[in-house]
Amino acid sequence: MTSRKAALAAALVLLGFQQSPARAETPRSPSAESAAIRTTFVQLARGVPGVLYEPTTPGPKAETAVFVMHSSADYLSFSACSELSRRGYRVLCANNSTSKSGASNDGMLDQVLLEAKAGIAWLRGRPDIKHVVLLGHSGGGTVMSAYQYIAESGVKACQSSEKIWKCPDSLAALPLADGLMLIDSNWGLGAMTLFSIDPAVRDEASGTALDAKLDMYNPANGFRPTGSTYPAVFTKAFLAAEGARGNALIARAESELGGIEAGKGPYADDAPFVVPGAILLGSNNKLFSQDVALMAHTRKAWPLLHSGGRMTNEVVHTVRVPQNTRSQTPSLMQGALKTTVRNYLNSYAIRTAPDFGYDETSVHGVDWTSTYASPPGNVQGVSAPLLVMGMTGHWEYLASETIYELAHSRDKSIAFVEGATHMYDTCKECERQPGEFGDTQKTTYDYIDTWLSKPGRFAQ
Repeated sequence: MTSRKAALAAALVLLGFQQSPARAETPRSPSAESAAIRTTFVQLARGVPGVLYEPTTPGPKAETAVFVMHSSADYLSFSACSELSRRGYRVLCANNSTSKSGASNDGMLDQVLLEAKAGIAWLRGRPDIKHVVLLGHSGGGTVMSAYQYIAESGVKACQSSEKIWKCPDSLAALPLADGLMLIDSNWGLGAMTLFSIDPAVRDEASGTALDAKLDMYNPANGFRPTGSTYPAVFTKAFLAAEGARGNALIARAESELGGIEAGKGPYADDAPFVVPGAILLGSNNKLFSQDVALMAHTRKAWPLLHSGGRMTNEVVHTVRVPQNTRSQTPSLMQGALKTTVRNYLNSYAIRTAPDFGYDETSVHGVDWTSTYASPPGNVQGVSAPLLVMGMTGHWEYLASETIYELAHSRDKSIAFVEGATHMYDTCKECERQPGEFGDTQKTTYDYIDTWLSKPGRFAQ
């Protein structure tokens, strides 16, 4: 073992992982997911560590492997790793090369996709695995949907004329997965950046020069720390300005890229691209995180999973509470998107129409296929079986309806989990009485288990 691998292995041991022998782990609750599991460190590529979780006594379900990777966060111990392996599956949880860099922004999507390829190829190389299913959570939904889209459709699809950024030929011949699960995926890195753009910014060189009339934190515009109700006229103006600024940033980045390619940029290969008030992490500048009347319910009735295994079919309402009580725009470290020209166009840009906006049920006026950093656009080019789930204790849940309705998979399923947070845990602050939503993490993974284990779903 090289010194690098030895150091990584030692770190994983400190985190509770191990390479050797099976180790029984105590399940969260005594139920079907009580199987003992073992963990094995896997070096997938340079800077791309993974941990394989598997039952100590593999059964038929272990022939299905689930691959988990986020766009930037550390997912070596994400809940799906242990919860799905306890239910009998092999689960490979991996980080990409930027997952623990300390950077406040995601890595370039093209590079992350190549690193995801390494994980899927590794699983495909195991004779004890028959099916590989991708799981994308949050920003991982961008990675996994883009991967399967390009794997199925080829690079010509992501090099087409409508794409802001044309993918490289290095993404050709990606090994196919057999299924795709988007479990509280958001609308994608492109849209989440769009929703995070502060339209109050008056100068792209400053995070402190703000237009008070477009400031969502201005009490005169309806802001209240305990939860805001923004007037329709302000919401309309805010979103119109947000969409316009988003398109202007794309034009600026494209112009700067042209200069770089003509040899007139500050560097030969790329250039810094700092966007005040646009970091996509958390709830920055998102009206719907403060005003829970926005993105409040689905347009149609869908399966809603309740405590105790009960399921209803209804218009699904959020149970979330208001978040986001102060502006981060004046802060370089907490509020600005700090990236490069190429990375902005590849990972964060999405085009909007003049009618861009959102209301109590959905987003409109977004060109979902203008980028492959967009699950709603990517699933239009995916035919593999698809499971979409949303967690009603958080605002990202509503993306599930958009993704599901645009998906072209003939075998597609959707469900929502009542009272679950974005991380699938029970939202205690959302409860009207203690225990109202039960164990939402168990509810989530039990449903995923049922979907994965359906006979013939991944038949070749």
